[in-house]
Amino acid sequence: MRRSKVPHETTDQRLLDSRGSADWVHTDPWRVMRIQSEFVEGFGALAELGPAVSVFGSARTQPHDPVYALGERLGAGLVAAGYAVITGGGPGAMEAANKGACEAGGTSVGLGIELPFETGLNEYVDLGVNFRYFFARKTMFVKYAQGFVVLPGGFGTLDEVFEAITLVQTQKVTSFPIVLLGSGYWQGLIDWLRGSALTAGTINAEDLDLVSVTDDVDEAISVIVESDRALARDEPEGTGTHAE
Repeated sequence: MRRSKVPHETTDQRLLDSRGSADWVHTDPWRVMRIQSEFVEGFGALAELGPAVSVFGSARTQPHDPVYALGERLGAGLVAAGYAVITGGGPGAMEAANKGACEAGGTSVGLGIELPFETGLNEYVDLGVNFRYFFARKTMFVKYAQGFVVLPGGFGTLDEVFEAITLVQTQKVTSFPIVLLGSGYWQGLIDWLRGSALTAGTINAEDLDLVSVTDDVDEAISVIVESDRALARDEPEGTGTHAE
């Protein structure tokens, strides 16, 4: 740097000087460090988790709702099949899956997100990590899971479903089953994809095969288990399976 571009203070001086505005902590370069710390924390917390399945669903599901009971059965069934259960750690369907896993003696994981209207991780989370950034959190859902099982949910759940489908479709992840649990809720979406998106040529027919729809918890779990077995048969020893 020359002429007017030569700084009037050194980097060390700025580091050690405690005077002045604290606005710098909100700048983009500092945010990069925060983002990096979230990935480091998530990787460190989940690295030894073992086989796991991410379960999504609405935070608005009430304990008296049949979907809540479905989530409990799913959480317990996944533990019985040898999987930890990962959710967003919130209330509703997420709490139900965590509760089922916790009460079945398995590992119950919650990946929380900083939102103005969330109340923190539910009481059934044994291992919890809180995130500021959705994209860091989403990476953990995919990287440390053998698949997704999705209970009825709203925009957040739909976002997670379609991101997972996109990752599989574009081969960013391998052998990643996605199961929608509750045909009465999800069949309309599948019909729209088949009747509108497929008809318009914006997706291919085989893209519809990336998602399974069922009402049966055991069937949902068997989709994950069979995918794992197929991957174990086909994969060379020592290679990875998930996101790049």
